[in-house]
Amino acid sequence: MKLLLLPGDGIGPEVTAESRRVVEWLNAHAGLTVTLSEARFGGAAIDADGVPLTAETLAQAQASDAVLMGAVGGPQWAGQPYDKRPEAGLLALRAGMAVFANLRPARCFAALADASTLKREYVEGLDILFVRELTGGVYFGEPRGITDLGHGERRGVNTQVYTSTEIRRVARVAFDLAKDRSGRVCSAEKSNVMESGLLWREEVQALRDAEYPHITLSHMLADNTAMQLVKNPRQFDIILTDNLFGDILSDEAAMLTGSLGLLPSAAIGAPGMPGLYEPIHGSAPDIAGQGIANPCASILSLAMALRYSLGSPHAANRVEAAVEAALDGGARTRDLGGTLSTRQMGDAILACLAP
Repeated sequence: MKLLLLPGDGIGPEVTAESRRVVEWLNAHAGLTVTLSEARFGGAAIDADGVPLTAETLAQAQASDAVLMGAVGGPQWAGQPYDKRPEAGLLALRAGMAVFANLRPARCFAALADASTLKREYVEGLDILFVRELTGGVYFGEPRGITDLGHGERRGVNTQVYTSTEIRRVARVAFDLAKDRSGRVCSAEKSNVMESGLLWREEVQALRDAEYPHITLSHMLADNTAMQLVKNPRQFDIILTDNLFGDILSDEAAMLTGSLGLLPSAAIGAPGMPGLYEPIHGSAPDIAGQGIANPCASILSLAMALRYSLGSPHAANRVEAAVEAALDGGARTRDLGGTLSTRQMGDAILACLAP
């Protein structure tokens, strides 16, 4: 199996280095056979190559079994046109890899339940999986842009658009994942005021009725979902959403767990295609280079890659258990109220991997 590392910008290289150490340990001690390679991406690629994603790096990603990203972006590239910014490289990578389903777990580790902004009794045992459509909706719809109407007036337009095929393929991912969880899916949209939301609801329901009769499907308006995530988050297991609402709701749920530094994500496509994995915390330029970033989200993203793309669910379970054991043992980086460096947190997790 081949794993491509794209450390990227900010704290990306720091946290990705700890994931590399985990892979190397598993290769040496746990019978894993993953070949590692690395390439520039994002702002680092702009500085070296003039573009955030070179054709060579994209080809390397397409030829891999999985890609593990660090993070992209930073203030030094904020003045670039949208199509030249580091984030444009991420969109191009997702498109080039044909990934369309974003998986975002929001799990509250027992040792960190008191770190949440909600009371322990509301978040202890929380384990939500968001399945977010990733390549359609308002972020990609046409027409879009800013038009000068004259006389000092301007108009901004973004188009929310979905097809039946786009909706059904991501819903199928959610239903398939539900088979190995509780068998429950909640689909969130705004069918009361948006035709695209009504189409979403109808297509998701039709697919469930035709192919997944044993899955329990509920529908919830996205604004109510936002409220329920704060009121009673443990009512949810899998939440299926479009691109825009998934972006917002999964970030809201992320804060229920205590720290963005703990949360992984995956972007997957058709079976047999490489998956794209990344922590959701971003490049955090304010602490980049200080060696204090939390590597748990990157290491847990690696675990997702092991499970969904690298054919090693046992290794994935082992990595996740090691992270949990390290947290149970009191290992904490600064975002969790502790004093460990990025490297020391990696050491603690590696120690828990050892037999």
